[in-house]
Amino acid sequence: MKTSKKIVGLSAAALLVLTACNPSSSDDEETTGGETDTSGEVSTDISEAPEQTLVVWDQEVRGGQNEQMERLNEAFTDKYPNIKIERNSQSFDDLQTTLRLALTGADAPDVVQANNSRSMMGQFVSSGQIQCLDDYVEAYEWDSRFEESILSYSSYSDDAKVFGEGCVYGLPQVGETVGIYYSESKLDELGLEYPETWDELESQLAEIKDAGETPLVLGNIDKWPAGHVFGPIQGQYVEADQISTLGFGNPGASWDTEENIEAATELQTWVEEGYFNDGVNGADYDQVWQDFANGEGVYLIGGSWLAADLGEAMGDDVRFALPPSDGPTTTGGTGLPFAMTSAAKDPDVAAAYIDFITSDEAMQILAETGNVPVNNAADYADEAEGVVADVMTAFDELTTEGNITPYLDWATENMDQVLGDALQNLIAGNSTPEEFVQILEEAYSEATTE
Repeated sequence: MKTSKKIVGLSAAALLVLTACNPSSSDDEETTGGETDTSGEVSTDISEAPEQTLVVWDQEVRGGQNEQMERLNEAFTDKYPNIKIERNSQSFDDLQTTLRLALTGADAPDVVQANNSRSMMGQFVSSGQIQCLDDYVEAYEWDSRFEESILSYSSYSDDAKVFGEGCVYGLPQVGETVGIYYSESKLDELGLEYPETWDELESQLAEIKDAGETPLVLGNIDKWPAGHVFGPIQGQYVEADQISTLGFGNPGASWDTEENIEAATELQTWVEEGYFNDGVNGADYDQVWQDFANGEGVYLIGGSWLAADLGEAMGDDVRFALPPSDGPTTTGGTGLPFAMTSAAKDPDVAAAYIDFITSDEAMQILAETGNVPVNNAADYADEAEGVVADVMTAFDELTTEGNITPYLDWATENMDQVLGDALQNLIAGNSTPEEFVQILEEAYSEATTE
């Protein structure tokens, strides 16, 4: 997608206009129980900080994601030659596995991308492994730059029992939404246009199957991808506020409803009707979207984070749209927030880095590299082209006219496993829709009762 953007490149030098504005704190930080105490006065000027290496772990491994990190890291070290960055970039799944152990070690990183979920960020909060950033929220005025609703996606109470309010523990770079990718040329060959209603989409799936094409593609060997297919289906049947309560794992909702059973029934029916590629549960997520880029399947229900790579592979042929309905409801929110670990050697340096890579200037870099800026996405949509413009427009539409609902696996400390297993069994036909919702209700009810 690099060759099709109209956005004028923002050089690393342009980012160097970022300046510090608050007075410095004392050089010595008090520590308690081996953790740095950042309460009180902090500094946003790190130009005179001792030479050091900032260790950063992220999961920005795909094309456009990796490019924006490389550009921002280079700009940061150009501005602060006293700071070197040691970057450890892993896939989402690898980071989920390795980060827990890394934060308990003597050589824990300074800044990490931590999944918002209770199973990751919530546990890190309750165990004191990441730091409350409220002092830096005030110092950098992050609460003016970010919408309150966005900050809530990485906010927890001190004991991590309440998700969505309390202290801010991280900042995201990107906005995310799950929608539907499609090839315009394939729809043209089939005599179809992108559907305007959910009923029309369902009719098309049967028509596409009858024409000898695969209507939908999905790789679910890692279990979580099916949640991104179930979420938009659920949004057709369940009220958005109920989905949000379930996703945040707060009391006041229930999985055991007719509406959730209807959503589960629809997903299982799609599988039974042969609308998906064969062997969904054994297929690799990344391989499947690459197969889609090479002409396999007509529709891919997936996240906005795939836009840059699909655009690079398919050019103007690939498009992205929200699930077809009035006032769409679908899964989304923010990308993984960047958090400061309790082992951070210099909290002021770690905070300056988080501020730098989420600044308004950084949003420009994100847009240029095919990502969806979490702030001011609509400002960049008119400057982008193709599928990247589609996802920016979709994110703005969803947050202003529709309903954006959290990822369902955020809800409890083990909901990622519970939901993943339950969806695999539902897809395989090893459980009924009624059994599916009962399993989720049991996990949700147990967690919210506690």
